[in-house]
Amino acid sequence: MKSVVDRFITYVKMDTKSDSSSNTCPSTKGQLELGKLLVEELKALGLKDAEIDENGYVMATLEANVSGDFPTVGFIAHMDTSPDFSGKNVNPQFIENYDGNDIVLNKELNIVMKTSDFPSLKKYVGQTLITTDGTTLLGADDKAGIAEIMSAVDFLVNHPEIPHGTVKIGFTPDEEIGSGADHFDVKKFNADFAYTVDGGEIGGIEYENFNAANGVITIQGRNIHPGSAKDKMVNAVVIGSELIQLLPTAQRPEHTSMYEGFIHVNDFNATVEKGEMIVLVRDHDRNAFEQKKTILKQAVAYLNTKYGEDTVSLKLEDSYYNMAEKVMEKMEIMDTVKAVMKDLDIEPVTHPVRGGTDGSRLSFMGLVTPNLFTGGANYHGKFEYIVKESMEKAVEVIVKTIEAYAK
Repeated sequence: MKSVVDRFITYVKMDTKSDSSSNTCPSTKGQLELGKLLVEELKALGLKDAEIDENGYVMATLEANVSGDFPTVGFIAHMDTSPDFSGKNVNPQFIENYDGNDIVLNKELNIVMKTSDFPSLKKYVGQTLITTDGTTLLGADDKAGIAEIMSAVDFLVNHPEIPHGTVKIGFTPDEEIGSGADHFDVKKFNADFAYTVDGGEIGGIEYENFNAANGVITIQGRNIHPGSAKDKMVNAVVIGSELIQLLPTAQRPEHTSMYEGFIHVNDFNATVEKGEMIVLVRDHDRNAFEQKKTILKQAVAYLNTKYGEDTVSLKLEDSYYNMAEKVMEKMEIMDTVKAVMKDLDIEPVTHPVRGGTDGSRLSFMGLVTPNLFTGGANYHGKFEYIVKESMEKAVEVIVKTIEAYAK
């Protein structure tokens, strides 16, 4: 059997960074290459129906080895890494028997992961950390999830004495750019419910995420030579700045946590003549979510009253909703995993996801899908790391959960 760490290292060395500007699915060729590798590995494990479709989605079935009326459970992870940080030439480093001190990621570039910045490191003294070399992300989000699912399948195939029902495996592209569920065939997957393995530190099991809307604001200014601009110039830069000031300061992401939502100006590019702004609206509560969208619309309406009709235009679209609405109808799938974790001496930790996952959209597509931990932290950047022992525990959780449903 190949270890979960060995699988992980193989996967992270493949560049699968997604690209939001692409008009293809998957958005990058690297994801197709990883998907094809995973199909080969699944077939080698005996999952004969393993395949990758034209959109880069990998699906496979581990057939039941017992008879009975057991639920079909799915496990899903995504193949892409964040488009906001390099995933090319990943060079993982192993910190064995971690001593609890700051970690030098790159001596030449003086890149240090400090415990003062990341105090959760202290929890893993004596364990093995896998880090970056300070120049790329690691890719634990979500290649750790892939490696853990693959290792769980490998274990079950090689231990036929462990009873299990039918298990569905799914690997998706482009989750990081919000497209992971766009072409997911829920009917073909044919599971009663599923779990994404796409969480963070050990013990995490999540079923609440943001309701989300994305807005594009266009500001039409009027450029006039500044020497003769009085009562003529309309400065899109100034109007955009004014719009930001109209939004509640306390509802910016840097001032919120847990269940507090936000209105986030994610991008703002402007000249005097024209400006464009990307705004993210997020909240766990559906009513508060709608209120935040109203605040944004009112700010735009006010500026149009002040500067003239159609000076500012807003295109605002909902992206996904809080999967708690669907998972709460099937809470026994949360209870099962919590019981498994406790049997493995893992304390279940349930907290709201301050973002979205494939599971949020899949839950509204008819496949209820809460999220399990992978064992990693500090995703999407050079300080990303994962704990070897946590990865091994994640594999155990998957195996024991599958076994639990066959009892």
